[in-house]
Amino acid sequence: MKLDHPELVDLLKQAYSAEKAAAFAYIGHAASVKDPEVKKAVKQIEVDEWNHRREVLEIMQQYNVPISKYYEFRFHVIGKIISASCFVIGRFMPFYFAGRLESGNVCEYFRMKQFFNSLGIKEHDKILYEMGIKEKEHEVYFLEQIKKDNLLPLFEKLFSWGNKKGFNNIDLDKKYSVEESDHYCKKK
Repeated sequence: MKLDHPELVDLLKQAYSAEKAAAFAYIGHAASVKDPEVKKAVKQIEVDEWNHRREVLEIMQQYNVPISKYYEFRFHVIGKIISASCFVIGRFMPFYFAGRLESGNVCEYFRMKQFFNSLGIKEHDKILYEMGIKEKEHEVYFLEQIKKDNLLPLFEKLFSWGNKKGFNNIDLDKKYSVEESDHYCKKK
């Protein structure tokens, strides 16, 4: 079956390649931190990103969606640059920008679910929901690492993410079920 939804197809291609960039970034991030517990947590987030990439690829293959060479190259370079930069930009910025990135990634998966549902396809609801929730867990983890940092208010003002601002409307303490999750990430 071929997907007749250009926005969904492009979102799948971007998500697949962006997960590689995120995984590369977390390789550098984990290597740059000293605390063994933090290193372990960031490495687990890297593993989660590789798993998301595999799961997105399985969906793409089901609908004959090709991998974008452009996105693969672009996100490969971005991931490698971010990975290397973790060794020179201090402790705060890798956590801040990882959390900000994850905050936006949450909605990628809920929008995919909504797009599939608009085509009458529900079979991917559970996995897309789980990936979106996992991205939210990543966001919360990274914010937790820096929530009391003196730089956070300035960065929140500059980049619109932090203790008071985010890019999704998910509260992990009051989650909607898979079936009710259309409340998440609705475009206004």
